[in-house]
Formats: sequence, C-alpha cells, structure tokens
Amino acid sequence: MYSENRPWGSFHVLDEKPGFKVKRLVAIEGGRLSLQSHKHRSEHWTVVSGTATVTVGEKVMTMARGQSIDIPLGAKHRLENLHQGDVEIIEVQFGDYLGEDDIVRYEDVYHRT
Repeated sequence: MYSENRPWGSFHVLDEKPGFKVKRLVAIEGGRLSLQSHKHRSEHWTVVSGTATVTVGEKVMTMARGQSIDIPLGAKHRLENLHQGDVEIIEVQFGDYLGEDDIVRYEDVYHRT
C-alpha cells in the first residue's frame, strides 16, 4: 500500500481496514525507534528476521525469529536493532484510530517531537 523511510529504517503498510493495520517494520543495524506509547491503539509484534531488542514497560528482552509480543494500549515500548543485519517485524495494530500521529514520544535519539 505505502512505505515511509525513517531514521531507524522504514515501515511498509501491508493492509489496512477499519480497526486494524498491518505493517512490516525494518530496523537497520543500530536503528532505535523512540520510546513511545499510543493513546488509541494496541500492537502485536512478530519477529520475522534478525534479532530484536524490545522494551515494553520496564521489561527489556531479546527476541528472535518467530517470537512475538503484545503491546497493550498506553504501554511505553521501543524496538532496537543492536545486532548485525536488519531486523524485520510484522506489526498488527488494533484500535479506533491508527494514524501515524498517535505517538507520544518519551525518548528519541533522532530528536523528533
């Protein structure tokens, strides 16, 4: 459907209907998404390639291909790529509003607001 490049890599929207959106996130080596939360959506992440470092709340975990995690509505979370090669995640968003502006950033190495 559409893609966007970001300082940490890129995302690609694969499908979108009322109430859900499916994306492929590609985090390049050293890529680090902002520590963020959402007011209108929860997310489910599945690692499809690479080794991901995932923060949800106070927990930081290393996830490999085939592992997945639920990110509840309002939870602070982050994806990082601290290993060689790209990390690819399939993200399924669920909510009443799925716009890219539904991001509350707490920390961002790229100084976005």
